[in-house]
Amino acid sequence: MKTVQIGIKENLLNFLLLVVTNFFVGSMVGLERTILPIIGEEDFGLVSTSAALSFIISFGFSKAIVNYFAGTIADRFGRKKVLLIGWSVGLLVPLLVIFASSWWMIVVANIFLGINQGLTWSMTVNMKIDLAKPTQRGFAVGFNEFAGYTGVAVMAAVSGFIASSYSNRPEPFYIGIVIVLIGFSLSLIVKDTQAHIQLQTSTSTKNSTLSAADVFKNTTYKNKNLSILTFSGLSTNLKDGMAWGLFPIFFASVGLTLSQIGLLVAIYPASWGFFQLFTGFLSDKIGRKKLIVSGMWLQALSLWMILLVNEYNTWIVAAILLGIGTAMVYPTLQASISDIAEPSWRASSMGVYRFWRDSGYAFGALFAGILTDLLNVSWAIGLVAILPLSAGIIAAMRLRETLPSLSKESR
Repeated sequence: MKTVQIGIKENLLNFLLLVVTNFFVGSMVGLERTILPIIGEEDFGLVSTSAALSFIISFGFSKAIVNYFAGTIADRFGRKKVLLIGWSVGLLVPLLVIFASSWWMIVVANIFLGINQGLTWSMTVNMKIDLAKPTQRGFAVGFNEFAGYTGVAVMAAVSGFIASSYSNRPEPFYIGIVIVLIGFSLSLIVKDTQAHIQLQTSTSTKNSTLSAADVFKNTTYKNKNLSILTFSGLSTNLKDGMAWGLFPIFFASVGLTLSQIGLLVAIYPASWGFFQLFTGFLSDKIGRKKLIVSGMWLQALSLWMILLVNEYNTWIVAAILLGIGTAMVYPTLQASISDIAEPSWRASSMGVYRFWRDSGYAFGALFAGILTDLLNVSWAIGLVAILPLSAGIIAAMRLRETLPSLSKESR
């Protein structure tokens, strides 16, 4: 029997398989990112922005809820089983969109997309953390998010191109069926990481067990560091829920073509994905707090920049900066959670964090729709930017450094 070892190099093949798998996980979201808001207006005649963004609300809440339970289920039954279930559910998404005869079917499709993402993405990140040493967690999470958001970006651009060349439906969503089949096949090959968790638990010097209720309380509000990280994650995805729904509408309102919108909508997650390859690793070297604080502020400033400029190339720069700001915090927040949580309840704590973080998608779409209907799309973007700015200020004032090599007290 092969000896279980902790470390990315020691588990390189399994680590790389998980990286490739998460590329296809992200591709499922990218498939919708450019064209679904436009499908709502053009194919189903939705006039209200709130109604048009209802698919993001359904996605956000279902993904958030599944994230919470996925961590607990994975701690009990193993990561690989949950990963395979997630891909099985994912097949319903492109099929429902292809055959949708009314908007409620699109909303239901995005409930299943939320379940798919909550199970698959949660497992790929947890499995990479299981394999990595404590000093490699930022890099592990960064690589995972790099792969996922590269998938989002690639498929956002591809779906926009296919839609402009053929039609909004069904052609772009045929690709979704292929993505699910590839993702499921890769997940069959991936090895479970249960033995790695057991090894870390047996060697932990703080091997306590917390109930699900205690993990929820600690991650949400009782533990100062965990609660700040959770609020920062929620603020980040609230901003992204708004961007997902409003960016295509905003850029269409200023006269850009569908292919131009597709490129702008793709550049933001592409920048987000690419720079996570470096920011996660950087957080392992210089610490988590600096990246979290500055990244939250850069997100807010980039949104205001989009509103203040009126030229295509400058919008591209703003989209890249928005992606960089998100990349600075996304892997760092999750690595910081894993610094604090103990192996026995780490996936559960990550599940609670991801529950609140991904509920931000729903709240972002909800607030963006209401603000756009009451005011206009520019006001909605500008007001939402206040939240990541506030989260950065709170983190600057109250968050302690969690990287073990820089802080003796991580709780």
